[in-house]
Amino acid sequence: MNLARYCLTRAAADPGKTALEVVGPGGEILESLTFGTLARSVLSVAAGLADAGLQAGDRVLLRIGHSSDFPLLFFGAIAGGFVPVPTSALLTSGETEAILRDCGAAMVLHDGDTALPVSHDVPFLGPAEIEALKRCAPAGFADTGRDDPAFLIYTSGTSGTPKGVLHAHRAAAARAPMYQGWYGISSSDRLLHAGAFNWTYTLGVGLMDPWANGATSIVYDGPRDPEVWPQIMEASRASLFAAVPSLYRRILKYGAVSRDAFPALRHGLTAGEALPAALYRDWTAQTGRDLFEALGMSEISTYLSSGPDVPVKPGSPGKPQCGRKVAILAEDPGSGADFAAPEETGLLAIHRDEPGLMLGYWNRPEETAAAFRGDWFLTGDRARRDADGYYWYEGRSDDLMNAFGYRVAPEEVERVLAADPQVLEVAVTAVPVRTGVNLVTAFVVPRDRASFDADRLAAHAVNALADYKRPKDYRIVDRLPRTPSGKVRRKALGEDRN
Repeated sequence: MNLARYCLTRAAADPGKTALEVVGPGGEILESLTFGTLARSVLSVAAGLADAGLQAGDRVLLRIGHSSDFPLLFFGAIAGGFVPVPTSALLTSGETEAILRDCGAAMVLHDGDTALPVSHDVPFLGPAEIEALKRCAPAGFADTGRDDPAFLIYTSGTSGTPKGVLHAHRAAAARAPMYQGWYGISSSDRLLHAGAFNWTYTLGVGLMDPWANGATSIVYDGPRDPEVWPQIMEASRASLFAAVPSLYRRILKYGAVSRDAFPALRHGLTAGEALPAALYRDWTAQTGRDLFEALGMSEISTYLSSGPDVPVKPGSPGKPQCGRKVAILAEDPGSGADFAAPEETGLLAIHRDEPGLMLGYWNRPEETAAAFRGDWFLTGDRARRDADGYYWYEGRSDDLMNAFGYRVAPEEVERVLAADPQVLEVAVTAVPVRTGVNLVTAFVVPRDRASFDADRLAAHAVNALADYKRPKDYRIVDRLPRTPSGKVRRKALGEDRN
């Protein structure tokens, strides 16, 4: 099994059919690739990477912005039996350096614009070399196994150090329960994804799944103002639209939305953040289209969802997709009960036999083992199941924050802020500002309250943290709330008034 082969050949699409459209601000087509051209380009990249000296299983760090080169290089590396490491274009040089050192990449592919790691002890291939890769004579798909490593993505660890999540080639086929359990997708669909190519949400929902079903993927390249999306949906004739809930909220507020808008759209898809019931009702009332939510994570992608065959219960992400092995474990393993009772909040878990589950955390066998309770992988989410089989999200069991669909470890942000000489102590958490909207907020105990400069601290964060990780609010406090043992109680920070 080869993941790239599965995605590009499973649906046996007409090679002349459009696989990818990149559209501009007015909906005009900036770039278009057929399935035939896409497959040839991917296999050319695979051959070029082999000619450049990569060996099977070598990691390839991708520092590519919002360009169609990103999927060509990502799937090209997988097609050749190599392991791409996709990264957000928002990461700083220091953040990228940490990932390079951790993953041990044998090569870096970059577009000349994204921030690069300072280390140059491996080959760095830029725009000219990438163009040469795409012109190589195509090779065949590597004869990889279903459990062989396919790609490595980095996510926030609970210790505040990003950790690699290693997925196997089987991961793409394991997404099949989403096809009807969430999308209701067919080869005639045109799926528009609002995310950037380098986001794993886009790679899976925006590229892997449409192509595996012979559908057309549409990606927008232009200003990200919320009012542009209704026009893009209409001009591109999108039948499915995928975004995070916060974007749907902004589209309703700033865009021209009505029941007559974007007539080709059948329904919307959302993931990455919890979908508030009020937002669901507002969207359906104003557009007349349904909005289906899914819950997932980097380690497995989505596994709970509503969809055309699973009616929405506003506020719930839905039910386990067909065939998924999902359970809610008792929060206290010493209680004598393995599983939570109906309507009882517990720990959301996935069985280790789930084929979409990661191979493990890169070079972290202890953390991989610690993520399991017996045969169940602990997602870190708390949830309950109602009498109808719907699951209800009840927050995290750890301190990880959700920032616009990205999970962020507060410790990572705190380390950066604590390095500023103004700061005596600091703690970071996500603070609700209104229903469904949380802002990463820093609570700072300054060395000198009179001279403390929040703008200076924010500028310090700009140089070390990607935008989505940076605090959007800084609050001065006299002390941080702590447990009797001295641990900061982050969940109490938003309530702290001292």
